[in-house]
Amino acid sequence: MPAIHYRLRWPDASETLSYSPSLAIQDFLEVGQDYVVDDFLRRVNEATRIANERVQAKFGFVCSRANDQLADTTKRAAAFAHQPDARIRVLGFSPA
Repeated sequence: MPAIHYRLRWPDASETLSYSPSLAIQDFLEVGQDYVVDDFLRRVNEATRIANERVQAKFGFVCSRANDQLADTTKRAAAFAHQPDARIRVLGFSPA
């Protein structure tokens, strides 16, 4: 199963490299696109759910790294919850 990294720019201009165990994330995020925090989290949650279903079907267990990544992303996004117009930009995808 091909895993992928995706680079994000947060509302404070910091950048992070995130992980997905499946290419499903590319169905939910577009390079160069800005997402308001709530929409971004909804998309990443759904992509992680689908990725975990694929991992479960293939290996018999979900991906703990994907779950950890989702928890980290959710925690980071909480810092911008008070900024309703804050946006997260997807900078790119690369093989994991």
